[in-house]
Formats: sequence, structure tokens, C-alpha cells
Amino acid sequence: MLSRRQLMCTVALGGATGRAMQGQSPQTPLPTRLLGRTGVRVSILGFGGGSRFQMYKEEDAALAALTLALDSGITYIDTADDYSNGLSERRIGKVLKTRGRKSVFVATKLSHRDPAQARRIVETSLRNLQTDQIDLIHLHHLTDSGDLARLEAKGGVIDQLLKFRDEKLTRFIGITSHSDPEVLRAALEHHDFDCTQMALNAALVGMTNGPGPRVANWEGKTSFEKVALPVALRKKMGVIAMKVMAQDGLIGPATPEKLLSYAMSLPLATAVVGMPKLEHIENNVRLARSFKPLPESEMRQLPTQLDRRR
Repeated sequence: MLSRRQLMCTVALGGATGRAMQGQSPQTPLPTRLLGRTGVRVSILGFGGGSRFQMYKEEDAALAALTLALDSGITYIDTADDYSNGLSERRIGKVLKTRGRKSVFVATKLSHRDPAQARRIVETSLRNLQTDQIDLIHLHHLTDSGDLARLEAKGGVIDQLLKFRDEKLTRFIGITSHSDPEVLRAALEHHDFDCTQMALNAALVGMTNGPGPRVANWEGKTSFEKVALPVALRKKMGVIAMKVMAQDGLIGPATPEKLLSYAMSLPLATAVVGMPKLEHIENNVRLARSFKPLPESEMRQLPTQLDRRR
């Protein structure tokens, strides 16, 4: 028998699914794009397993939210080894166990810079996700040139990640950054990663290590879109957007719909979004299903409008 909490969660999920389908055919799939040279197609909307996912305090609610996302056609899931000390991975693993792996592309991230710890951490991620192979492992949150030097050292974490790909613990490898576009550009130039994830949004906002967003000069040299993205595209890497709404810091001056449309209009594979409420999943899925690229004039104007409003 279902507990009262499980019953309420099931009812909420059923209602959310019904609302999500209103005005759309249940058979309408989410658009997909090629994830660079991986050859894999993924949904243009990705499910973020970070801080927003952890806002579902009850386990059943978190599992129901992820189930709704997958039932709605999202095929790309983003998480990391250090999201709530592995809780995000464990929750995702519980859902994946009931669905099988072939229909879902799972990306996690390796946070530690000590190469001696890398294998233990990846093996823990495999157990948490209840799988024998991860689709994509990113090096998590590249910060500055010193950080890149540590990663690139002989026998360092980049070398370890290459071994894990050779051993088929992961199909693909990548690197993420939301701090410094120039450092990410250097990393992408130096190494043949399969994928990369970067801050891509209408205000060209990166995130500092401290609280709050940092606004990059949208018409200058510090934008991920202008500095790092072209390198990734030239090398045919799969590109994943994050910080699409700058942790809600851009909502108000622009609507969530407009911000998501801007990101999806860029030459990327998928935009990962944290969705802490079922209605967020519904709304974003609805937008992704009916997505049309923004006109070029609007793509140029929106960053300037946001820059003036901040």
C-alpha cells in the first residue's frame, strides 16, 4: 500500500502530467539535437540535478519531478559527484533503475583535483547512478589558469579521465566553466574533449565563487558565447548551456521563456535548467516543444536591454 506521502506525490505527478499535455498532443516529442561529435541526439532541454533539484526536500517529490521530466521527453540529465554529497546522483539512480538506460543520457561531473582520488569518486558515481557506464563525465567548474595547470599536470585529472574513457567507465569526457571564458577557451584549445558545458545566457553572465552573478562585458572579450563557444564549435564538441537564467538573477528584466529561447537559439545541443517545481518542468517542456529560434535582431537586442537594466 502507498503511504499518504507517496499517494499525494503520485496524485501531484498525475495532475502535473495532465496539465503539461494540455494543448499539445501527448505524442509531440521534444526536439533533439546532435551532441557534437558524440553522434548522440539529446533533447534541447536538459534536466538540472544541482541546487534546484535539491529544493525538492522530500525524496518522493524529487523522484516524481525527475519522472515527470523524463515522461515529458527530456533525455539529458545533468548532475555532479558533489551535489549534496552525492544525493543528486543517488536520486537519479533510483529513477534510472526503473526505466533502463538507453533512453536517457546521463552526465555527471568530477569535482576533485587530486588524481589519486579520481577513480574512487567515479566508482562511487557509478554506484550512485546504478549503472556500469556513465555517458559523460565532465571536469567540474574550471576556475582560473592555476586550476587548469593542476588539471593538465602529467598524471593529473585530465589524464585520469582519458583512462576512464579508454576503460569504458564513461563514453565521453568534457569540462565545464562558469567563471572565466578565457581559461575555458585555453582548455578547449589544448585538449580534445568530447563536450563542454558553459554559462550561456542573454546577459552573458558568469558566476563568481562568491554570491551573486558577475556580468561580463557583453560586447567585449569576456563572454563565453564570444570567446569559448567558437572554439568548441570549431572542434565539433557537444555544447551544453548552463546558467541560462543566472540562478533566477535575470528573471524580471526578462521572462524565463525569453531567456530559455535565447539559449536554445544558440548553436548548442541542450540547455540545462534547474526546475524546482513541477510547473517549471511543464512550462519549459511546453516551450521546448514549440521552440522557434529568436530573430537575429532580438538576439542582438536582448543582451543590451538586460545590461541597461542591471
